[in-house]
Amino acid sequence: MQKFSSLKTPCYVIDEARLIHNLEILHGMEERTGAKILLAQKAFSCYHLYSTIGKYISGTACSGLFEARLGYEEMGKENHVFSAAYREEEIGEIISCCGHIIFNSFGQLGRYRNRVLAAGKKIGLRINPECSTQNGHEIYDPCSPKSRLGITDKNFRRSDLYGVTGLHFHTLCEQNSDDLEKTLDAVEEKFGDILPRMEWINFGGGHHITREDYDIPRLERCIKRMQEKYGLEVYLEPGEAVALNAGFLVTEVLDITENDIPIAILDTSAACHMPDVLEMPYRPPLLNSGMPSEKSYTYRLGSQTCLAGDVIGEYSFDTPLHIGSRLVFGDMAIYSMVKNNTFNGMPLPDIVLKKTDGTLEILKQFGYRDFRERL
Repeated sequence: MQKFSSLKTPCYVIDEARLIHNLEILHGMEERTGAKILLAQKAFSCYHLYSTIGKYISGTACSGLFEARLGYEEMGKENHVFSAAYREEEIGEIISCCGHIIFNSFGQLGRYRNRVLAAGKKIGLRINPECSTQNGHEIYDPCSPKSRLGITDKNFRRSDLYGVTGLHFHTLCEQNSDDLEKTLDAVEEKFGDILPRMEWINFGGGHHITREDYDIPRLERCIKRMQEKYGLEVYLEPGEAVALNAGFLVTEVLDITENDIPIAILDTSAACHMPDVLEMPYRPPLLNSGMPSEKSYTYRLGSQTCLAGDVIGEYSFDTPLHIGSRLVFGDMAIYSMVKNNTFNGMPLPDIVLKKTDGTLEILKQFGYRDFRERL
């Protein structure tokens, strides 16, 4: 905390040591199973650290042209792409950047199949096993009713698989391997007749592999199940697991007001700098704080924006907050930098790297031009 006192707020701080800790766990799983881990760039795409990440895992996963270019140019290892639909004017460059092109429909497959095969790249199809294992987060559930993501068994054309060498599914969100096991049961039930015809399978993301309570042995059994039963190469593309608990958001109290409860106005914003707080929603961890009334002084923490609901939550502290107090939110490397915005003219937080030796390096600074040029 003292180390962050010199930083201009708000800012994201990436903890290199914690990032490497996660990567060592993932690398160990690759070594034991032969499965390949890909960084899902949608969760964490701080390319300044791609050279480090690339030493431990097999490559990147992307969702469109810009992420495809980023993974290809900055990490340069295996690069897989999935999109709900590809644009005609972008598909050529996407193919040039990626080794595996995954389609969401037979319509898209038919449109672009020959171009992918002519380039010598691999084709996959995303399937929807219609097995929902999430509780209350339909916005993140690809198996929810009427989902646009993945081909259901009913709509799967088994006679139209020329050139297709793999299947992809992504059904999890911050979940343990027991839910993956249930999903694999559904995949085998609905698509088991297809698996022997394939060369590879991608388990997608949402696997919280680096969380302390994650059941890694069960995950490894799931991997070996596909390898031994069907002879498939297995890919996983976690995003959160790569940078879980490897980042902070440092902010400062600008003012304290009162309306039934003391309200601390911060120079950060849930809507702008940590959008999942409102979208998920969830309560981000805050260093040296407690639940409301758990400690002596409880505050509602909100932003300086004009959005009435731009509130991070209620937290308690051992001592009173004051103007100039520094607060440090945890687990802010994932789904923060990739999703932030400049609504209301809020500045983008700087990005800082806390190196393994404890020194701080500013990776990126933002200013007015970054706000202006996005408009």
